[in-house]
Amino acid sequence: MEPKDAANPFAEFNKMLEQFKLPGFDVPAVMEARRKDVEALIAANQTALQGMQSLAQQQADMLRSTLGELQSLAAKHAAGGGVPSAQTAELVQQTLHKALADMQQLAQAAYRSQADSYAVIAKRVEENVQELKALLQKKT
Repeated sequence: MEPKDAANPFAEFNKMLEQFKLPGFDVPAVMEARRKDVEALIAANQTALQGMQSLAQQQADMLRSTLGELQSLAAKHAAGGGVPSAQTAELVQQTLHKALADMQQLAQAAYRSQADSYAVIAKRVEENVQELKALLQKKT
């Protein structure tokens, strides 16, 4: 048995399909199209993974920042005798507004990541349509 080619996983399928010579069935074209499909899925998954990693990193950074600010406010409050002032309330409100703005940024980053992944798949679908049209035009 021949060793499998990791660089071209479709080679074995290509050989198998070439054994069955079907009229009007272009095996290399079909295999090339499926290879492109797999490459598009890989690219979409990589884009999604990179987006999720970036999102997770941003979340961690924002959480550290917000907790650091709240910890600083708590330390100031404890040093001031435990009586909350109007300034302390204002600082807490500002910190919460900043956290909400950060959450909005995260939502936008997630949307961009999903849109980028979708664009990769949509491009491949369009290429499939064009390839199908070209194959049908060859037959007529």
